Amino acid sequence: MHYPDSVQFLYALGNEMRSAKLGLDRMQALLDALGNPQQHFRIVHVAGTNGKGSTCAMIASGLQVAGSRTGLYTSPHLLEPTERIRIEGRELTQGAFTEAFDAVHAVAERMLARGELDAHPSYFETVTAMGFWAFAQAGVEWAVIEVGLGGRLDATNVVQPELAVITPIDFDHEAWLGHSIESIAGEKAGILKPRVPALTSAQRPEALAVLRQRALDLQVPLYQTADWPTRDVQVHADGARFEMQAGPFRPRAPLLVECPLRGAYQSVNAHTAAAALDLLGLQPNQIEQGIRSVRWPGRLQQVAFHPDVFLDGAHNPAGCAALAQYIRQVKGDRPVWLVFGVMRDKAISEMAAHLFPCADHLLLTVPRQPRALRPEAMIEEAGETPYTLAADLAAALELVRQAPPNALVFIAGSLFLVAEAAAVLGLDELGPAHNNVSS
Repeated sequence: MHYPDSVQFLYALGNEMRSAKLGLDRMQALLDALGNPQQHFRIVHVAGTNGKGSTCAMIASGLQVAGSRTGLYTSPHLLEPTERIRIEGRELTQGAFTEAFDAVHAVAERMLARGELDAHPSYFETVTAMGFWAFAQAGVEWAVIEVGLGGRLDATNVVQPELAVITPIDFDHEAWLGHSIESIAGEKAGILKPRVPALTSAQRPEALAVLRQRALDLQVPLYQTADWPTRDVQVHADGARFEMQAGPFRPRAPLLVECPLRGAYQSVNAHTAAAALDLLGLQPNQIEQGIRSVRWPGRLQQVAFHPDVFLDGAHNPAGCAALAQYIRQVKGDRPVWLVFGVMRDKAISEMAAHLFPCADHLLLTVPRQPRALRPEAMIEEAGETPYTLAADLAAALELVRQAPPNALVFIAGSLFLVAEAAAVLGLDELGPAHNNVSS
């Protein structure tokens, strides 16, 4: 099968969220038939509500700097599904992606013909199996695996990791995970396993209590990033730096952690990644260089100048709060234009309450997705902030050209919107910022 055909087949399996099947039986049966490729490498498994993708990228970067052949599996993608599966920092080629798809799809079809599966594996199950298969074929030594949804019943939770990591837990996907922090934390805690140490970022007290109880039930150590104290935290417009003191194992000089990702919350993610890498036994210089070298597109990524345009995947209340914090930090006397589009199933009022007051002008638009909310439905949330309705992102970007050269422009609300923006602007996902928004 050719790459476009493999992608079309995956999309035909259904919307990644609506077609999700929470449960591990089908996934485990598929992997058994594939020879359990996930058992051929060591794994760091990462769950959480916010920051898990960035944290995964930093951990993978550190392992790669330490000399390990490293895989990274994340979701969702921005431009192409090949981005989800990376080896040595590079996404799969289209040919390698198609080869992985053919291998998994052929096994699934044989199992269906024999009545061994109730249905073809879902989009996410298929791509997850493809990632495991590709890592095994490539001789990966370590893989960093990001949970897709929740944790306990997520398709990735068939792995037996060396370390489980939980990033900050907050509200998101309540229809799937529950409407309280305790219930959401319970789902995230489902990745904890016997004999596997766990590390958690700083958490709300009610989330931490759930994680502690789960670790106690399994009799596994639960480390907290507070076990690696930080000091002299400096957050600036283009990243953050801080000193991290020795953890609970090895007395040594402090690390100087420099994170090139924008936003104060990235210092939290860098702290978590550095602690995880220390738990895995990396040397201080490997940890420092790994985090300093990380790239993570689509999260406060500057893509144009004069006006300065940023893409940010803030798509839930906590993400919007973090973006609002960054805007307040860098705004000064510059006007802020916010291009905003969101899915219908999100906590729109809470997201708007964080972000909209930061804007001098709102451009309310809609991602090209069936689940997207029409911009007219957000007018009430605008309050006193001046707004303009844009029929689609292309129309919104036409309006952005009217922004003064000193403006700050943020495109946020949905990763789908970020992906569209990258495509409309003609960006390579890891490419440099363009000179202007019309490039």
